[in-house]
Amino acid sequence: MRKEIIKTDKAPGAIGPYSQAVKVGNLLFTSGQVPIDPKTGELVSKDIKEATDRVFKNIGAILEEAGTSFENVVKTVVFVKDMNDFSSVNEIYAKYFSKNEPARSCVQAKLPKDALVEIEVVAVVEG
Repeated sequence: MRKEIIKTDKAPGAIGPYSQAVKVGNLLFTSGQVPIDPKTGELVSKDIKEATDRVFKNIGAILEEAGTSFENVVKTVVFVKDMNDFSSVNEIYAKYFSKNEPARSCVQAKLPKDALVEIEVVAVVEG
């Protein structure tokens, strides 16, 4: 199987030696996305809901570039700076996954750029 690197200017560029996403066969693996505005390269907010929404916008841009969507996400891993933000993250998460929700893990962690949240996904690319 061939490995294809997925890259879009509509999501933040990698801040290290990794790709925004990699497609292998019909599976897409994204790198963790933090709430960085792709136009400014800066963290967008210290508000967990706004930060989570920015992360999902970044993920959405990567999914679109790869030819898939949130409907085809099968697994997510959510990292939060503070587990007390879990319900706020869930509120925004539910807007992107309202039916056929993917499998998910959530852990508290120290994140790059001291971000409040980081999310990675695995999705199916049809066709």
